[in-house]
Amino acid sequence: MGIVIKNALAVLPQGAEDVIKETSIYIEKDRIAAVGDAPEGFVADKVIDGKDKLVIPGLINCHTHSYMSFMRNVADDLSFMDWLFGTIDPIEQQMTDEDTYWGAKLAIIEMMKSGTTCFNDMQMNIRQTTRAVKESGMRAVICRGLVGSGNDEAGQTRLRQAYEERDAAKDCDRLTFRLGPHAPYTCDEEFLQIVAAEAKREHMGIHVHLSESVSEIEQIQEKYGCTPIALAERSGIFDVPAIAAHCVQVTDEDIDILVRKGVSVVTNPASNMKLGNGFAPIGKMLEKGVNVCLGTDGAASNNCLNMFHELSLLTLIHKGTGRTPQCVSAREGFRIATINGARALGLEQEIGSIEAGKKADLAILDLNTPSLTPRNNLLAGLSYSANGSEVDTVIINGQITMEHRRILTMDEQLVYRKIQGIIERMGLDKKQYS
Repeated sequence: MGIVIKNALAVLPQGAEDVIKETSIYIEKDRIAAVGDAPEGFVADKVIDGKDKLVIPGLINCHTHSYMSFMRNVADDLSFMDWLFGTIDPIEQQMTDEDTYWGAKLAIIEMMKSGTTCFNDMQMNIRQTTRAVKESGMRAVICRGLVGSGNDEAGQTRLRQAYEERDAAKDCDRLTFRLGPHAPYTCDEEFLQIVAAEAKREHMGIHVHLSESVSEIEQIQEKYGCTPIALAERSGIFDVPAIAAHCVQVTDEDIDILVRKGVSVVTNPASNMKLGNGFAPIGKMLEKGVNVCLGTDGAASNNCLNMFHELSLLTLIHKGTGRTPQCVSAREGFRIATINGARALGLEQEIGSIEAGKKADLAILDLNTPSLTPRNNLLAGLSYSANGSEVDTVIINGQITMEHRRILTMDEQLVYRKIQGIIERMGLDKKQYS
């Protein structure tokens, strides 16, 4: 199918910067065929009027747990370990396969409606999540969450499941896979070494939680005599392309390890603040050359999956904590939410910017909105005033998945009804007025 977005403003790469220009974007099948002039022989099956529109590369949510979407607003104002082991883990123990499926669908609707076209998910039930991704038209990187102790059977079973579920999804080019050792406090050093060796053997990347809380730092220091990041390095976790979520409580030596090993750091400011874990030293990481990308974490700890909300926090809080208004500029923040995320996922040749030859993963924003009026500096507006409701149309892999705010690939009302049934069955609805 040929699609042309005619005469729209668009965020386009220009060297190490992004600029906004009026242009037309031509899409053939799943890719951007041209930006500017129509390619020879191009036939438009659909013309999208770009008047009063801004086209951006789809946002990339580099760390989330999509199945948690039905857990939003049920575990609030708790310390990290109480939140995780006192509330969330017991809920997870009640989950069925269908709960994972409908939770993922709700998450995808929320992300799509706020301009996200790709997400990096740590999951317990890959097959149900890939089912939701396939049906929705979304792009995703799926990581089987792994916990284990040494060469125990439970850890080996999870690894086998990861491979089985990866192989079962080979028919969908919007899906790629990584291994997801959960964290150093749920995976001992021997198991981390096993996962690292498996990732090398299978040519897979790794997605792991690291240095999220003070309690984690204290626990790992007491057990292993080092920081979680140093433990990950000596376990071999960083010997393959690695994404480390959070990295809030880090030392200068930790940052040097991340730089030396080429580890991408996913910052999740809303979740880190809400759980009282603090603020990652993003300014220092950027200065040292860490590839920083952006994620929401799960809805159980955020409590939303809106990347515009996260982008606003990213570009504001570090100005305050660093006491400098130049820390994480709006332009830098937008790149962190797009091309840096693509780079972290190993997909920078495919997504993350609007360029001929790349996958057609785009969000089209309506500029006739209060938040983006006047149009003084739209790149600044994306960080400081946009809230996600401006997203009018979404294209993923050349397919229009949302048009004029209506999801075309899923039955929204059915998803909402299914989610309501889940929370009633688990008794989570009783918390709504507490």
